[in-house]
Amino acid sequence: MRIKRVLAAVLAAPLAGVMLGGAPAAQAAPDPFLTISQVTLDRTSVAVSGLNTYPVNVTVKGGYHSGEPADDGLVLNVLLKRTGGTGPRDSIVSADLRRTAGTLANGTWTGRLNVASTANGTFKVTGVMTGPYGGPGGGTPLDPTPYAGQTLTVKGTNLPRITVSVNPKVVPWGKPYTITWAVTNTATGKPYGTRIPIGLGVDTPCAEGGSPLYRTGTNGLITKSYTAADGRMLNCAHLYTDPYYIAGQWLFVAHPAVVSATPSKTSAPVGTVVPVNGSVYQVNSCPVHLQRLYGASQWRTVNSGSVRQSGRFTLTAQPAYRGLIPYRAHFPTCGSVVAGFSKTFYLRGT
Repeated sequence: MRIKRVLAAVLAAPLAGVMLGGAPAAQAAPDPFLTISQVTLDRTSVAVSGLNTYPVNVTVKGGYHSGEPADDGLVLNVLLKRTGGTGPRDSIVSADLRRTAGTLANGTWTGRLNVASTANGTFKVTGVMTGPYGGPGGGTPLDPTPYAGQTLTVKGTNLPRITVSVNPKVVPWGKPYTITWAVTNTATGKPYGTRIPIGLGVDTPCAEGGSPLYRTGTNGLITKSYTAADGRMLNCAHLYTDPYYIAGQWLFVAHPAVVSATPSKTSAPVGTVVPVNGSVYQVNSCPVHLQRLYGASQWRTVNSGSVRQSGRFTLTAQPAYRGLIPYRAHFPTCGSVVAGFSKTFYLRGT
């Protein structure tokens, strides 16, 4: 298989980006078999509005020198990166380019670059990679072969935007929920008035592509029901053109903090340090605070710590006077888990 041969070639090369005493850095290298002599776009500027795309013809001349007949149908993708402008896309990628002349070792690949309005700005050809882009196995495991090519200026107008409304806003643990996704025109704040294909995914498709396709109503809205299990994973929506998304929205739904806290003893001499043990459901590596009640209504933080990987924490209380002293644990909003408190508990200073 081509990927195995490529990996073998990379492993045979000198190691780079390795930290002594640690793991290798996440750094790939260009495909050792791919050479590029020319990349040509048939346009240097385009204007695109709304949900439309503008097809730019792309021609690549080069070769793939694996010597393997199985690679005869190899496809290529051209990568362009933003050099100016303010559109939401930082890079755009051509659709799969197929060989239309020559040989695998010395050939011409042609196809299209679908330019979306969200690419508003200036882009430059920076490299070519073996495809398919985002295909099975995530396409090529290597970096693009560098190529400093043409600049493409994109004038994008009426850019699409995806917004989201979760019901309920804070989803109880173990309960289903719904999300209403809305596609609107950023220039007008209104829907486009057509039924728009939209990918709605959970978990893996949100990172790797392949979300199931649905259609909005003409009002730009679509409401989808989700299971309790979906609420623990990444939810997403995106508008797609071959082979990349033109607009997207990703989120973890909000959940309430479920906090418990118990002192290791219920009474202690004034000034004694008393451990307070507790937990926060489905949370780790987040801050947590111990609060003490001053007067009738003022809760003040007297100790702070963090939730361990186990979901548990330990704080310390120190009774400042004789009598019954109210305490509680406070969990501030962290990630998608919103702020919450434990039940009030009491420590008697003696």
